[in-house]
Amino acid sequence: MKDLGVGVRLFSALPVPAAAGEALRARLAEAVPSRADGVRWTAPQGWHITLGFYGDDDPRARSAWLARRLDGLGAPVLRLAGAGVFPGVLWAGVAVESGELAPLADAVRPPGERRPFRAHVTVARGDRGAGLDELARELADHRGPAWQPEAVVLLRSDRGPAGPEYTPVSRFGLGRALR
Repeated sequence: MKDLGVGVRLFSALPVPAAAGEALRARLAEAVPSRADGVRWTAPQGWHITLGFYGDDDPRARSAWLARRLDGLGAPVLRLAGAGVFPGVLWAGVAVESGELAPLADAVRPPGERRPFRAHVTVARGDRGAGLDELARELADHRGPAWQPEAVVLLRSDRGPAGPEYTPVSRFGLGRALR
């Protein structure tokens, strides 16, 4: 097991469940050419919705902080829907079917964070000219199955030979969605 001492790269996230991931993988398989030059696909088993990024942090202190912040919060019903791009990133969008995602994101937002929260799942990264905008247009009509997250997970991120590797550190159960 990896050392979970002070100063490891941490973030909180909602994991994408298998059914939602499989639906997106199937849509990618039909929409995306088998060879997309300059595109580096992310591993589906690591797909998640990042709620808060903490950088190098103490896992025990961050876990205690998250436990206090998430206590009593409910879980919205979500689905992967649509797609878009950030510079160098192709992402699948996240639609809220019922309940609210903002309270979760606000609760785990690091103090001083100024960037607006944009719920998404990173699907691929690419260099300029990799055609990410075209891929996003191909995925624009995707609507995967709905799900209700059971927990927020605090994850450790390490560089691996094939990209980032995520190790769960703590798990924080969520209540039921407002329906």
